[in-house]
Amino acid sequence: MTLLSALVLGIVQGLTEFIPVSSTAHLLVGGHLLGLPPGDAGVQAFTVLVQLGTLVSLFVYFRADVTALVRAFFARPFSTAANTLAWFVILGTVPALVAGALLKPFVKGLFSTPLLGAAIRLFFAAGLLTLAEYLGRRTRKLDSMKWRDALAVGLFQVLAIFPGSSRSGATISGGMLLGFERPSAARFAFLLSVPVMLAAGVWEAGDILAMPEPGALLLPLAVGFVAAAISGWLAIGWLISYLNRRSLYVFAVYCAVGGVVLLLVG
Repeated sequence: MTLLSALVLGIVQGLTEFIPVSSTAHLLVGGHLLGLPPGDAGVQAFTVLVQLGTLVSLFVYFRADVTALVRAFFARPFSTAANTLAWFVILGTVPALVAGALLKPFVKGLFSTPLLGAAIRLFFAAGLLTLAEYLGRRTRKLDSMKWRDALAVGLFQVLAIFPGSSRSGATISGGMLLGFERPSAARFAFLLSVPVMLAAGVWEAGDILAMPEPGALLLPLAVGFVAAAISGWLAIGWLISYLNRRSLYVFAVYCAVGGVVLLLVG
């Protein structure tokens, strides 16, 4: 992987990780256009580890929330609003961690047909976003969340382990289908992604260390990491502002059109 490819894919990752249009689908398409082999272990590892760059952007943008949640976690369980939210994030993380551990070998095999896989999951994302807008009541604030809501949104996050699925799209849609307003659904979705992205990065780091020449990927990863962190921070701020005023329909249309294009090209 060249440094230019790493830079391009890092920017793509940062811009599309939080905007509900499927970062993995865009990385698969970007890798295809750049001529990167989809089944290559180094490319697959890069697509997972570069997410740690967007994790940094999450920490920076939501630093007050993250700091409060970490501190509150050590208080008596469910004694404060911040402590309750921290436990809800943990509860919502469990389904994705279990599913990711069990399905990892199967999921990796799905990268062998990137355009078709990305197209199918873009269509799925379009349908899910449309349902969330059409059926969601959007009347609840985050402070009204119950443990059942956190677990339900966590089950939606399981969809994100499949290549081409949108983590933010799935979890934001799940929150909205439970009646939460768009900004509240997005905030919980972003906080929920922190432990899963961190776990995926640590897991993939072990695979990289087992590669014959792991050092060859370090410089491209550094470039992609920084690019993803900067573009991810910009994307979060834009999306939060957008969801305060507008719907998810534009992203649903984008995913549907993108799926059609990929089917025709593929």
